[in-house]
Amino acid sequence: MKDILYAPWRSEYVSGKHVEGCVFCHISSHEADDGDLHVLYRDEHCFMVMNKYPYTPGHFMIIPHLHTDKLEELPSETWLHVSDLAQKSVRLLKEGFKAHGVNIGMNLGESGGAGIAEHIHLHIVPRWHKDTNFITSIANTRVYSTDFEKIYQRIKELIPTYIKK
Repeated sequence: MKDILYAPWRSEYVSGKHVEGCVFCHISSHEADDGDLHVLYRDEHCFMVMNKYPYTPGHFMIIPHLHTDKLEELPSETWLHVSDLAQKSVRLLKEGFKAHGVNIGMNLGESGGAGIAEHIHLHIVPRWHKDTNFITSIANTRVYSTDFEKIYQRIKELIPTYIKK
């Protein structure tokens, strides 16, 4: 019997639809498309968007509107706002989404491991006891145990309770 891995949220990736330029700037400037782009929240400083290639269900990012690859040049007001949203996001994931823990991180620059190095972004990754397994290291594959759209809708429903403008 042949095993089949199904990842429907990746169909756009393999269909050839690609954004010209910075994908984060595209999301930042297309507020009318927030639902299609899986934006969870936006304000004058930044936006929160689901990660299209998540480590775990509920993985999203906080991204400043300002296009920069240099955290050290981000205005302090924007960085403090990102930090405030990160703190609220942790509470949202722990209390509302029932995550057991959360990883927070930034990969700065291509050498630092950033997949999109030209625009800084902060990863917010919910974690659960024993949510890791061998398949990632042995088969270079991630297992996503639930529907991406359902997770997006669930977190979006939690935003007004935990994150206020």
